[in-house]
Amino acid sequence: MHTCPVRTILEKAPEAKNLFSYLRDTDDPQNNPKIWAHAAKVFKMTCESVVQLREKRKVVFADTTVKWLGSVHLQKGVLKFHFEVVKEAFLETIQEGVGENWSEELKNAWGEAYDHLAAAIQGEMEAEVR
Repeated sequence: MHTCPVRTILEKAPEAKNLFSYLRDTDDPQNNPKIWAHAAKVFKMTCESVVQLREKRKVVFADTTVKWLGSVHLQKGVLKFHFEVVKEAFLETIQEGVGENWSEELKNAWGEAYDHLAAAIQGEMEAEVR
């Protein structure tokens, strides 16, 4: 079984547990299906970023999706620091999944794709505050 990315997040930023409503009453994120569903959504959107970067050299997200994500992240109290912690956990999870095929090139590609997603969400968070 793979390491739960949220376990890594909580090790690096324990206060982040309160950002996930479905984690407040559990001590074991590894067995929480909602957190795995959340991780799958982050992975899917980052995959979409990878494809767009490869095909178009830019990333464009649906306005409604990014506005909604920005609003939710703002309401939950997510900070810029949390995006970096999630990125680290995300990259560690990918590295674990690909094993010996992991390379600096893969790390940079996945990192860049995640950065585009995080920047879009953060941009919407900032726009909502203004």
